[in-house]
This record gives sequence, structure tokens and C-alpha cells, in this order.
Amino acid sequence: MRSGTYQQLIQTPNPFTYSFKRYNNTSFAIVNYIGYLESYSLRVRVKICGITRVEDALNAVALGADAIGLVFYEGSPRNVSISQAMEIANRIPAFVSVVGLFVNAEPSFIHEVVSKVGLDLLQFHGDESPEECAAFLHPFIKAIRVKSDTNLVQCADDFSAAKALLLDAYTEGVAGGTGQVFDWNLIPKKLAKPVILAGGLTSDNVAQAISQVRPYAVDVSGGIEASKGIKDAAKIATFMQQVYSN
Repeated sequence: MRSGTYQQLIQTPNPFTYSFKRYNNTSFAIVNYIGYLESYSLRVRVKICGITRVEDALNAVALGADAIGLVFYEGSPRNVSISQAMEIANRIPAFVSVVGLFVNAEPSFIHEVVSKVGLDLLQFHGDESPEECAAFLHPFIKAIRVKSDTNLVQCADDFSAAKALLLDAYTEGVAGGTGQVFDWNLIPKKLAKPVILAGGLTSDNVAQAISQVRPYAVDVSGGIEASKGIKDAAKIATFMQQVYSN
């Protein structure tokens, strides 16, 4: 090793330690992983859910979305057919995830969708058990509709095979997409799974949501729409600007 002065200048707290050091007048940064990746993310990811049109999917990607969501649930105004989904998914470029949302769907239907549509992730938004979610041998996330008595620590343990927990507002009799915000104080500071925050997010509250919850990702649908199932590019752009402001 070359001789020289090696001096630590700055160090920040957990869960990541950033050591900015100077060696022979050259500055560089070392990131030491000392906590769960799930507990903090350098960049909040964004999923635009409820896509029904190719043009909306392409606008979402162009404006920086990391994932798009396709709803396979007839009870939703954002429901898409398999043929619609195939057309949309085929236009999504590399490094953008395509997520398929299901609500207590028949296994045969899920298998059919997976076989025909290029889904990167399955999203289970109903009462599916951990065993049912894992049965498809496909990466998945599990939506939890949060109530005051929801034990999210237990949910994370129960759905240990999930890639993340998507936390949404609870409305009796409705699977999701209500546009309602839940009490973010109900989310523990540390969970064993990455948190995808959903439920009533808009450009007006997403910055505060990220600042308070520090989620791995945010999920938005109604908050960036002109009407149900029809996305508004200007609203997407404003939403993304607020995400990036953090």
C-alpha cells in the first residue's frame, strides 16, 4: 500500500455507515452495510399500478417508474384481460418490472396469466395464505390491508418467502384501490421485509410519506389518474418529482 494520510472525515448513523475519507488527497466513499437493506433505501422505488393502456405504461416508464402493475381482478375498474396485459407487457423495456395483481384468484387462472404474460412479480392482494402465495414458485409480494390491530411483525414472519410487504389501507369489503390513507404510525420502524407503501398516495403527500415511513418503495394508482384506469402523464411527472425530492 502506498504511504499517505488516511483520515476519516464524516460518519453517519445506522443502518448504513458512510465513511468519507481522504487518502493522498483523493476523496472517496465507503459504504458499510450494517443493517437490513429492508430498513433503509438510498432511493425509493416507484410502482405505477392499475395500468390499462400501453401509452400509460410507456409514459410511466419514461417518467422514471421502476415497476408497473397490471390488475387481474374483475372487481376492479382497472382490471385488464390477458390479451391487454400481453400487449402492455410486451412493450416494457428491460429493468422495469411487470407486476400482476390477484385477489383470491383461482390457481388455474394465475398459472394461465403467468404462462402468457411476462410477469416479473406476483402481487397477492386478498386473503391468500403464505402457502398459497408460494405455491406458484414465482417471486411475489403480499399486500396487507392495515388496521389498528394488524401485527405487521407477525405478517412479515408469516410471509417470510415474500420479496416485500405492500401496506395498504383497510376498507371493509374492498380489496384495495380505495384512495384512502391509513395511519403510517402503525408501521414498525423495523420489519424483516422491505415495505412498499400504498394507500391514497398523491403528489401532495408522498414526500411526507417517504420522510416518515422510509419505505423501500411506494405504490400509486388513483393518485395519478385522470379517471379510473386512465393515467395522467402530468400527474405522474409531479408525483415522481416529489419522490425524487427526498
